[in-house]
Amino acid sequence: MRRWLVLPIFVAGLPTLAAAQDIQDSTIALRPQPTAALALADALQQARSKSPTYRQALNNADPARWGVRNAYGNFLPQLSVSGGLGYTGSGESQFAAFFQNTPAFISSNYLIGFQWKLDGRVLAGPGQQKALERATSEDIADADVSLRADVTTQYLNVVAGAAQTEVARQQVVRNNEFLRLARARYQVGQATLIDVRQAEAIKGTSEVALLQAYQRENEAKLELFRRMGVEPPVPVQQVSLTDSFPVTAPTYQLDELVHLAEAENPSLRALQERETAARANVRAVRSDFYPRLTAQAGWSGFTQQFTDENQLLAQSLQSAQLAAAQCQFENQIRTGLSLGGVNPDCLGSNGLNPTGTGFFAAPAQQIRDRNNVFPFNFTSQPFQASLTISLPIFTGFSRHLQLSQARAQQRNADESLRAQGLLVRANIEGRYLAVGTSYQSIGAQGQARDAAREQLRLARDRYRVGLGSALEVTDAQNAVTQAEGAYVGAVYDYHRAITALEAAVGRPLR
Repeated sequence: MRRWLVLPIFVAGLPTLAAAQDIQDSTIALRPQPTAALALADALQQARSKSPTYRQALNNADPARWGVRNAYGNFLPQLSVSGGLGYTGSGESQFAAFFQNTPAFISSNYLIGFQWKLDGRVLAGPGQQKALERATSEDIADADVSLRADVTTQYLNVVAGAAQTEVARQQVVRNNEFLRLARARYQVGQATLIDVRQAEAIKGTSEVALLQAYQRENEAKLELFRRMGVEPPVPVQQVSLTDSFPVTAPTYQLDELVHLAEAENPSLRALQERETAARANVRAVRSDFYPRLTAQAGWSGFTQQFTDENQLLAQSLQSAQLAAAQCQFENQIRTGLSLGGVNPDCLGSNGLNPTGTGFFAAPAQQIRDRNNVFPFNFTSQPFQASLTISLPIFTGFSRHLQLSQARAQQRNADESLRAQGLLVRANIEGRYLAVGTSYQSIGAQGQARDAAREQLRLARDRYRVGLGSALEVTDAQNAVTQAEGAYVGAVYDYHRAITALEAAVGRPLR
C-alpha cells in the first residue's frame, strides 16, 4: 500500500495516458469483505450479559433479596446447636480450702438453645429492607439505561466513522478525477506542470486522510466491543454494522418528557425508595425507647470419663472402704444399744471382697461401665427457659444520638431526592433543546453541502474549458469534503442527542 502512496512522486515527470490510468487504479480499497454483522439490538443483548460494569450492578440483587428474607426471619426464634470435646490432665485440684489429686479425664458436652426477641427494629425491618430491595432494582434499571446509552452512542460513533470514511473515499475519487483532468490538459498544452504537481499532492493528502478516517473507524469498533464487554469475533475490519438511523423530525414535548421521567426515571425511583427506607429506619430507632421482649430456652448435657481405669478403681475402692468402715461402726453402735437393723455384710454391700482389699468382679465391671460414657452417653441437665421484658431507662443519651442521626439521614435522603429531581429536569430540558438544535443543524449543513457541490461543479467546468484555475478546483473540492463531513457529523450528532435525551428521561423514546 505504501508503494501506491509514493508512486505518483516517481511518475509525475511522465504524465502519460498510461500513468493517468495507474493513478486512477490506485484509489485505496481499504474495506475488506465483511464476515460478521452486528445489529444494535445484538450489541445491547451481549452488553447486558457481558459488560463488567453492568454485571457488577446485577450482583447487588441477591444480597438485597436476602436482606428481605433476613428481616422476616427475625420474627422467628434463633436456634443454635453446639457441642464440644475436652481433656483434663491429672494433678492436684482445689475444692474450697481442700486439695485433692484428680485423675486425667476426657469430656464432651452439647447445648441446644433458642432465643427470640421482639422490638421495634424487628417490626420495622421488613418495610425497610423491601424499600432497599426496590432501590437496588431501580439501580439495576438505571445501570441498564446507562449501558444502553453508552453502547448506542458508541454504535453511532462507529456508523458515523464509517460515513466519514466514505466521505474521505469520495474525496480520493474526486482528486483522482481532477488529476486525470490536469494531466489531460497538460498533454494538450492547456495546463502547466504545476497544476499536475498540485493535483498529485492533493491526491496524496486525501489518501492519507482516508487512511486516518479508516483508522478512527476501526478504533471506534474496538471501543464498541470493549464497552460491550466482549472481544471482536473476527478482525474489526471485517465487522459491519447493520443498523441505519433515518432522520425524522422530533415530535417530543418537554412537559411530557418531564412527567415521564418523574414516573419512570430509575435514578429518581431509587432515591425515592431510599427515602422510604430512611423513614422506616427512623421508626426503628425510635422504638429503642419502648420495651423489648426476649425469650430463651435450652437443653444441655455432658459426659466425663476417666482415662486411667486403675486409678478410678483405686479411688472407688477407697470410697467403698470408707463406706464399709462407717457401716461397721454403725453396727457396733446399734448392737451396743440393742437397736437392731444391723447390716450383716458391710463389705459385700459395698462391693468389697471378704478381705476388704478389692472389689468383686461384678462391682468392678459396673464401675468400668459407668465410666465408659465418652463421647455420646450424655448426662442431661435440667431444661431451662426464661421470658424477659426490658426497658432501658438511661443509656448515656445513646438512643437520642442514634435517633438524631437517623433523622439527619432521612433529611439528607429528602434533599438528595430533590436535588436529583432538579438535575433530571435540567438534563431533560438541555438535551431536549440539543435535539432541536441538532435537527436544525442538519438542514443548514445540507444546504451548505449542496452549495459546496454546486461550487465544485462550476469550478470543474471552468477549469475544463480553461476559464478557471487548479486552485479554484482544489478549494472547491476541500469545501465539499468539509461540507459533507459536517453534514455527516450533524446527522449523527442528532441521533446522539436523542440517545442522550433517552438517558435523561430514563427510558427509550424510539
